[in-house]
Amino acid sequence: MYLPPYSPGLDPIEQLFAELEALLRKAAARSRDSLWSTIGDVLDAFTPAERGNYIRKSGYEPV
Repeated sequence: MYLPPYSPGLDPIEQLFAELEALLRKAAARSRDSLWSTIGDVLDAFTPAERGNYIRKSGYEPV
């Protein structure tokens, strides 16, 4: 079976992680506790519709 080269642009989790990483850098949490708190806040900011859009943009249908 032929496998195409790896393409992060087609992987929905890579797109989500890229945005998560950018938001974490912007928050600039410097301690472990503040980092975990920031991660929780940032993940809550991603709406279900937005998560579905990442999947659809990659060519998949959300279940």
